[in-house]
Amino acid sequence: MAPRIQLEKAAWRWVETVKPEEIRQVHIELAYRINLPACQRGTCRRNCKGNPNCLVGIGEQAWLGEIDENTFHNIDDPNSERRDKNTFVGLTNLGATCYVNTFLQVWFHNLELRRSLYQCHNSRAQEHNAESDYEPQSICEHLQYLFALLQNSNRKYIDPSGLVKALGLDTGQQQDAQEFSKLFLSLLEDTLSKQKSPSLQNVIQQQFCGQFSYVTVCNQCGRSSALPSRFYELELNIQGHKNLTECVTEFLKEEKLDGENRYFCESCQSKQSATRRIRLHSLPPTLNLQLMRFVFDRQTGHKKKLNTFISFPEQLDMGPFLEARPDQKCVYELSAVLIHRGISAYSGHYIAHVKDARTGDWYKFNDEEIEKMEGKKLQLGIEEDIAETVKSQTRKPKCSKGSHCSRNAYMLVYKVQAEESPDSSRSGVDVPAFLQRLVDQDNHRFEEWCSEMADMRKQSVDKGKAKHEEVKELYELLTARDGEPFEFVPLDWLKKWLDDSTATKEIDTAHFLCSHGKLHPDKVADAKRVSLRAAQLLYERYGGGPRLDGSSLCRECVSQRCRVLRLKNQLTEDYKEVSNLVKRCPSGQGFWVGKASLRSWKQLALEQLEEDEHETKQSNGQTNGQGPHSHSSKESGAESTEDDMKTFNEDIVCSHGGLSILETERKLVAPDVWTKLRKYFPKAPEFSQDSEPCPQCLTLEQEEKDNEAVSKMMALDQKNQLLNLFHEKNRPTLTKWPQGTDMLYIVPLFFVDEWKKFIRRPTKSSPVSNVGNTLLLCPHGGFMFTYESLINGDAQHVALLWPSEWDVISRLFIVDQPISIHCFQQPSAAAGATQFTTQPELCWECRESFLFQQQRDLREYTQATIYIRKVLEDKRMTKEAAAAPEPAASGSEAEEEREDHPRLDGERDPDFSQTEDGAKRLKLSDDGGTAAAAPPAAPAPPAASASQLGGIRRSTRHRKLRGEKALIVSANQTLKELKIQIMHAFSVAPFDQNLSIDGKNLTDDSATLGSLGVIPESIICLKADEPIADYAAMDDVYQVRMPEEGFKGTGLLGH
Repeated sequence: MAPRIQLEKAAWRWVETVKPEEIRQVHIELAYRINLPACQRGTCRRNCKGNPNCLVGIGEQAWLGEIDENTFHNIDDPNSERRDKNTFVGLTNLGATCYVNTFLQVWFHNLELRRSLYQCHNSRAQEHNAESDYEPQSICEHLQYLFALLQNSNRKYIDPSGLVKALGLDTGQQQDAQEFSKLFLSLLEDTLSKQKSPSLQNVIQQQFCGQFSYVTVCNQCGRSSALPSRFYELELNIQGHKNLTECVTEFLKEEKLDGENRYFCESCQSKQSATRRIRLHSLPPTLNLQLMRFVFDRQTGHKKKLNTFISFPEQLDMGPFLEARPDQKCVYELSAVLIHRGISAYSGHYIAHVKDARTGDWYKFNDEEIEKMEGKKLQLGIEEDIAETVKSQTRKPKCSKGSHCSRNAYMLVYKVQAEESPDSSRSGVDVPAFLQRLVDQDNHRFEEWCSEMADMRKQSVDKGKAKHEEVKELYELLTARDGEPFEFVPLDWLKKWLDDSTATKEIDTAHFLCSHGKLHPDKVADAKRVSLRAAQLLYERYGGGPRLDGSSLCRECVSQRCRVLRLKNQLTEDYKEVSNLVKRCPSGQGFWVGKASLRSWKQLALEQLEEDEHETKQSNGQTNGQGPHSHSSKESGAESTEDDMKTFNEDIVCSHGGLSILETERKLVAPDVWTKLRKYFPKAPEFSQDSEPCPQCLTLEQEEKDNEAVSKMMALDQKNQLLNLFHEKNRPTLTKWPQGTDMLYIVPLFFVDEWKKFIRRPTKSSPVSNVGNTLLLCPHGGFMFTYESLINGDAQHVALLWPSEWDVISRLFIVDQPISIHCFQQPSAAAGATQFTTQPELCWECRESFLFQQQRDLREYTQATIYIRKVLEDKRMTKEAAAAPEPAASGSEAEEEREDHPRLDGERDPDFSQTEDGAKRLKLSDDGGTAAAAPPAAPAPPAASASQLGGIRRSTRHRKLRGEKALIVSANQTLKELKIQIMHAFSVAPFDQNLSIDGKNLTDDSATLGSLGVIPESIICLKADEPIADYAAMDDVYQVRMPEEGFKGTGLLGH
């Protein structure tokens, strides 16, 4: 089938020879493509959207022929959640709890610990009613229930959230696994010690506790002193070592105590040089060896991971390290290896390799996934490949037979080698009846869920089979035969009907209707012509409407489209003819046409034709001359432009709907020209040569001219009376009080700027009628500025007037409150002792309140900008950097500097002020006084921002230098958090940053920026040390945002 565009052109090709009034039924059927041949299956790779008779490729392929019933549902087989035979149960990772899951699996495989936990008294479980869910309370109860589920559950994996919630752990934060192991065993030991049975009270000690002593020998007298201690794991340093033997040897090696670290000998009664070492006296049945992979880095101030290869044997003989005890079993077998995958101490994943004590098989426990190793051998190869992103690559050393090598193992669990015994009762652990009852209850719920899922799968399959039969029946009936009745059905609905993944809704054809309530010709491409029999069955089963049959073909729309297409074909020829005709002077009666409309009439006609062609409903269409743009609300036709013109000839229509009074904007054309234009714009505004301009506009024009004349006279009169104020000549200043007067008057600078605007452009600006001096007063009516503050910078917000000028202003304008400043000398004072007072007097209460609030705002801010300036080794910027502005600075800043007129409602550039003689405008010094403002309760000026009078810095613009960047900070932010921001901006790690402000070093990372004196617009100097080459440590710092709190606040610490 031909492409869609070709089909559309072919459907309307007849309009070239047929006029709208000559249209017959055959032309209508051509427009709606009724007689296009239907496509056959196998000939179209996809559906022909331009052919309403093509019913191929709409989704029927999935239903024709035999169908696998598994395609009728999206429900996984519930048996995939069932535990496999002869394997173990996994644990769900709740977010970042993989470190918890690994230890739970290791402790579960400690048969002695599991057996002892099962023996703990649990009255809540024993008395539990099977009708409700069991909710453990204590740690022992949680472990009992969890271990029982791990042992006899039918599920593939279980949810440990009960235990995790009881411990108060944050499931989204990965914690130190080794610390968790210590704290949990300590908590479990404390819990078990409260059991009544003596055999249970010491389970943790019996399984994990060994003894050693710190032995110190005085070098002077040879006296030996021993400090006995217990241990639950041996913490072995791995840095600089290759195998486990070296690590244990270093742990037990002799240490010299000399210098400041000398030992106080009780025999010598003085500090003496000595030696100290650790002596192992007894080892537990389960020996936990912590490989200290996660260490504190003094240089970075954070933890880092040591990705060092360490080899360890499957069989470990601890005899050489143990004090001579012939009855002590010293040979251990490897039973578990805990792995941390990843190069950083703050991220990664934990898994456990555990040996089954009964069968000797090795299993890998990775949260929900459990994998059995082949050949009863430990295999760590895959885990070691994960860490190959470390930048300093080291080859994996060769391991001797019976040994393994790992760069990710952080804990090794060894069990004392057991003697061969025919008694198998010790190798198995049975779940007590009261716990098995709870497990059976959970298994029953699981089986019910499986049954429910299976029923849902069956229902989906049955529904799919029924749909299959329906589609096979109806699809054969869809094709409409020639000469038979037909209806149009939306293509999208047919596709959704054939797509079983979505629910089939009723048939909606409302959006296919044209403005005449029939099928729009443009919607044919989105519909399919089906047989009347098929349409009746579909509407009976799914409902909907309105139904579109053969009587729904719209003759009006086809006629309109015919007219539009013919005009589009004729447009170019008419444009050339009109262009030639308008050059001639019209003879006789003519018509007024807007010049802008005449220049763009071809484009307007094309847009109008396109709009008519794509019109869908009458309510959405806009007819030329009657749309919402036909009578513009503009004040004058002169303001219309060709860009925003929507309707032909609207540019000569005034706001009152009459002919515009602007004769220069319109042109008189001949009747034949207007006839051709009317053909394209039948409803455009029409004005004959005899049409009178709008009388209302003429009246308004005359009034506007009269008002402009009055404004010019008023401006000239005011300027002549206040000539020095306008030209800023002979202006009084406070720094040197003028002679000949003891009083000056004060008005807001805003008033003077608005008045000057009016004087310069009296016809464009509104005249000023009043002086709003209340802007400079507090709510109590007191003045807000002191003489000193006016000298030091606040004068930039006010204007000083001579008494003679005040007399003129009082006569010309309405003054709400006179403000004056008086200079007088005390009779008894020494020469030069001058005092100044204001009227109204200064309100000290509001003044002090404002100054306090201003200082407070500098200490309590949010989302403020500060600047970080990176300096070189000598802590000074280079001359080039100091002279060059930041390349990224906006060019508009330079434009603002060059503005002569006020920037915002009369606000002057705060970087400039008047000199004594007013001849020049100089930049203020940086150490000027703080500007003042009306307090928050004072009414804000109506046309100026609230900050215009209050607390405006003399320059709000900061010139950034090269090597300087702006950061957004808050006062309560810590220095450490600022260093993290600086790290991302400058790629300098926090430990390499030396920060200072105004020569004072910033060193307290926990202090807030407000307490350190960092205020908005501050400049902080950054001096960077040489970066370290430890990429893993740098990665750790990038991931640390807040100080570590570990298990603070959790149940592991008794909270």
